[in-house]
Amino acid sequence: MADITIVGLGPGSPTQISVGALQALRKAKHIYFRTAVHPIMPWLLRELDLSPADYTTFDSYYETSSSFDQVYRRILATLTAQVDTGNMVTYVVPGHPGVAETTVVKLVDWAKKEGKVVEIVPSMSCLEAVYIALGIDPTMGLTIGDAMDLPDLRPSKPILLTQVYNRFIASEVKLRLMDQLDDEHPVTVIRAAGIAEEEKIVTIPLYQLDTLPWLDHLTSVYVEVKDAPHPTSKSQDYPLDPLVEVMQRLRAPDGCPWDQVQTHGSLRRYLIEETYEVLEAIEQGQWDHVKEELGDVLLQVVFHAEIAAENQRFDINDVISTVTEKLIRRHPHVFGALEVEDAKEVSLNWEKIKKRERERTGEQYESILDGVPLGLPALTRAEKTQAKAARVGFQWKDISGAVAKVTEEWQELKEARMNDDPVAVHGELGDLLFALVNVARYLEVDPEMALREATQRFIKRFRYIEETAAKQGVELVDMSLQEMDELWDAAKQHQ
Repeated sequence: MADITIVGLGPGSPTQISVGALQALRKAKHIYFRTAVHPIMPWLLRELDLSPADYTTFDSYYETSSSFDQVYRRILATLTAQVDTGNMVTYVVPGHPGVAETTVVKLVDWAKKEGKVVEIVPSMSCLEAVYIALGIDPTMGLTIGDAMDLPDLRPSKPILLTQVYNRFIASEVKLRLMDQLDDEHPVTVIRAAGIAEEEKIVTIPLYQLDTLPWLDHLTSVYVEVKDAPHPTSKSQDYPLDPLVEVMQRLRAPDGCPWDQVQTHGSLRRYLIEETYEVLEAIEQGQWDHVKEELGDVLLQVVFHAEIAAENQRFDINDVISTVTEKLIRRHPHVFGALEVEDAKEVSLNWEKIKKRERERTGEQYESILDGVPLGLPALTRAEKTQAKAARVGFQWKDISGAVAKVTEEWQELKEARMNDDPVAVHGELGDLLFALVNVARYLEVDPEMALREATQRFIKRFRYIEETAAKQGVELVDMSLQEMDELWDAAKQHQ
């Protein structure tokens, strides 16, 4: 004899409830309905000849609770209290008890821990009703999710989302899908699938999804997409596990005293230093050195991840998973069905996706210029700031305006110097550098890399001067500027 009998009512039509479900309900002394807001309820009450004393609904919990999680806890507490007092409980849910029913999952888990017997009596689920209404075969490839708990949406195959309860949830679904699909992409909205005279099916552009006035708990959304490539998992000859294990050994109580005391803060400088060493190796074309320095950067990533894991924040697998999902999410033109014409459109869509991600996490920018990290090198930060302003049209039509601005700032710097005003000189020099960065942006030149390379060329040429002077037995301090200029020109010829 079951301590708990969980019965499914089907999607909403009397033709969709199973014979077994009706038999179980007829045997019940008292019935607990998760909700009476279900199309079958008027018919069911007549069929079973139920009076208000014969059943209890939990609809009041939905009306008085602050969250769904609180609703579920209250339902579970009520049902388990009845079982603890020796009563046999019959709990009834819409559809199939095993499909999108959080309370059923929690109740079954509780019963297993307490050694209670559970019997599940299924009926047709809303999924089968939708399959029939839309004429789709889920075995041909289908992603199914609950709109109340949105899965990671990667539309490489058709998507079916159930429980699109209201326009707010529909808006969340819309924003998630618009990260991957064009705003005009057609979506099919179906309400009350399989219920005669109530079933409604419409196909609309994605951007209109949250405008439908009749969305409710019987509503699902179906999205058809073309086949898209999946990122494939490839077996690795050298996974990260050995490196992580080495780091864990170094951080262990009997490990390395230096590694043991490091923190996120103390390691910041090393991450920066290792990054610049990678850049230097790339600039010099020393590929074995590049390989080594990239390993040092990876070591810093693993180091930070291990410290985070020790503090139960995240681990290296979370880091890899997060960046992988982000790359897929931000490249819907590769992993989804979105089509783009060029790299410029990719960048615009990237920013649109990032904006939606911030909206979902509650992150807000007060200015369009927010989001440029303060810790960037000055030239890079200037270029990114200018690029953000340019996206809303704050820029000249062509490079001539930027070049004229450089001339203007140069003149103002000369005037400040003639006036012997150190504060003005400082400010005008900054303005001049900022204007030059803008010219670089129009020329599509990375100003940071251009200056790094120019500095490196200067170093090579100056070393030529040093080496030549040493061969001639002359000290640099004894050479005239003209003599050094001649060697400088010679150095340019040798490079």
